[in-house]
Amino acid sequence: MTFSSLGLAEPLLQALGELDYKTPTPVQAQAIPAILGGRDLMAAAQTGTGKTAGFALPLLQRLAMEGTRAASNAVRAVILVPTRELAVQVHESITAYGRHLPLRTYAVYGGVSINPQMMKLRKGLDILVATPGRLLDLHSKNAVKFAQLQALVLDEADRMLDLGFSREIDALLALFPKRRQTLLFSATFSDPIRTLAASLLANPLSIDASPRNTTAANIKQWLVPVDKKRKTDLFVHLLKKHGWRQVLVFVKTRNGVDQLVDTLTAKGYQADSIHGDKPQPARLRALDRFKAGEADILVATDVAARGLDIDDLPHVVNFDLPIVAEDYIHRTGRTGRAGATGEAVSLVCADEVQLLSAIEGLLKKTLSREEEPGFEPEHRVPMTDARGQVLKKPKKPKKSKLAKAAGAA
Repeated sequence: MTFSSLGLAEPLLQALGELDYKTPTPVQAQAIPAILGGRDLMAAAQTGTGKTAGFALPLLQRLAMEGTRAASNAVRAVILVPTRELAVQVHESITAYGRHLPLRTYAVYGGVSINPQMMKLRKGLDILVATPGRLLDLHSKNAVKFAQLQALVLDEADRMLDLGFSREIDALLALFPKRRQTLLFSATFSDPIRTLAASLLANPLSIDASPRNTTAANIKQWLVPVDKKRKTDLFVHLLKKHGWRQVLVFVKTRNGVDQLVDTLTAKGYQADSIHGDKPQPARLRALDRFKAGEADILVATDVAARGLDIDDLPHVVNFDLPIVAEDYIHRTGRTGRAGATGEAVSLVCADEVQLLSAIEGLLKKTLSREEEPGFEPEHRVPMTDARGQVLKKPKKPKKSKLAKAAGAA
C-alpha cells in the first residue's frame, strides 16, 4: 500500500516524499480514507505509529479542496491537545505536511503572551492547534470565532476527556457548531472514556490499529527493585555502567525533578528539565537542547509523557512510577518510535507496588525484574502478576507442639 493509493492529493504526496514517508502505518491506512470520506472517528494506536499524520493529512486535503477562506478571527478546524509541547509538535508536523498547500495554520497555548496569538488570529486560520484553557481565553477576548468550524480533533483524547480537562472541553463543545466532523485519537482509551467519547461522535468508525493498552514490541522493558532513598544513587550507577546517552527520565513531582537535575549537574552531567512550573520558553529551550545533544539527560514530570517526538531516543527511565497506569504506556512510547528499538527502565521501591501491579494489569504481563548488585533493597518489592494482583508471601507452616519439643531437645 502507498500513500497515493489512499486518495491523497499531489501536494501532500510531494511533501511526504520530501519527508521520506514511504508506506502508511496501519492507523494511517485505516484513518485517512475514512476522514477523507467525512466520517467521525475514534482511533486507538500505539505511540510512535503516526497518529498525527493519520488525521492531519486528510484534514489538510479536505480544507484545501473546499477553497473556502477563513473570515477574520475565524477558524475552520481546531485540534485540541493536552500540553504545550504537544501543541508545538503537532503544529510543526502540520506545517511540514501542508508546505505545498495555501493554508494558514497556527498553535496557541498558555505560558506565553496572548497578544501575538490574538494578532495572528485576526486574518483567520484554516487549522488552529490549541490547549483548551488558552483557546477559552482567546474566545473570551473575542479573538477567535467558531461559526466556520468544520472539524474538531481531540489528540490524546483520553487525557482531554478526563477530569482535568472535562470542564474546559464541555465549555468549548458548547461553543462549537453541532454539525462538524469529530476525530478522537489516542494510544489508550479506557472503557468510561470510550462511552463518553461515543456521545460526542455521529455514527463513528472505531479503529484499533494495535491491541488496546499495549506498548511497542520493539521496546525492552524491565525494572530494578531499590529502596526509595537509594534511587538517585542507583540511577547515577546505571548511567555509568551502561554509558547511557540521551536519557528521558520521568519523576513524579516538580521538586523531585529539580532535585535530580541539581544532583546530576553537580556530578558533571549535562541535564535539563521540563515541568509545569517552568515558563514555556524555558521548557522549549530544554527540549531543543536535549534534541540537539547539548543535554544528555532530560528530567520531566508527566507533562512530557505525551507529545515529545524525539528521533532515536534510546532510553526512558521511570525514576518514579506514574500514578495513572495508562501514563506508563505514554512514557514508554517516547522511545522505540517509528519502528526503532529502545528500552524503558523503571526504578521501583516497595511502596510503589500497587502502582506496579496496576501497570502490569493494564499491560496483562509482568515486567522483568533485574536486581542490581550492591543496590538490593532492604524493603523487598512484593511479587506481582499479570492480573494486576500483588502476591502475598506464603505463610510458613506452623510447627506442631511435638516438633517444637523435639527442636528444643
